[in-house]
Amino acid sequence: MRLRRKAVDADDVAVEGVAEETAGPDESAGPRDLAGAGPFDVDDLPEDGVARLDLGSLLVAPSDGRELRVQVDEASGAVRAVLLATDAGALELRAFAAPRNGDLWSEIRPQIAADAARRGGTATEREGRFGTELVCEVRLTRPDGQTGTQTSRVIGINGPRWLLRATLLGDPARDPETAGAWEAAIEQVAVRRGNHAMPVGEQLPLSLPEGATPRAVPAT
Repeated sequence: MRLRRKAVDADDVAVEGVAEETAGPDESAGPRDLAGAGPFDVDDLPEDGVARLDLGSLLVAPSDGRELRVQVDEASGAVRAVLLATDAGALELRAFAAPRNGDLWSEIRPQIAADAARRGGTATEREGRFGTELVCEVRLTRPDGQTGTQTSRVIGINGPRWLLRATLLGDPARDPETAGAWEAAIEQVAVRRGNHAMPVGEQLPLSLPEGATPRAVPAT
């Protein structure tokens, strides 16, 4: 598995110098067992034998068949998101600062729905493996000029002073009933909030793994 660094509005670049790991979520995982299930706070991470890649605020387990990528802002160079991707779909991961006692996910769901509506789309709530989530459908223009609809499933999970937002794209968004392996990948994530004060809703910082170096590859 390669770790690829994807710059926003720029070509992809691969990141070399990261050891390949194959330990990851159980591809046959069924309904969620809440007892001992993730995602985890880094301070409560169990000794489960899963090798996770340290990306700052997120520790992510690579899995067979999925390419681990990071999305980088071209202007600032800041890492904006972590993705697990295949030709059929992708899982985007971000974490945000949240109140110690609160339900940030319930507060921001209407904001996400309103944003979809502003773009001429829809957002529908459904109950899933992690509770209430949003299924968004937004019209977009493809690189070839054709218009289409992008479907995404936005999942929010409240943790101790953090919110993990996981967005599924492609097949796992269009067909939730067959997305168990993708949801299992979310359960393997650990979040590092840190002890410093941050405004509620601010994204927790991400970083490239130590020793990783970019290498240009053809855009996909």
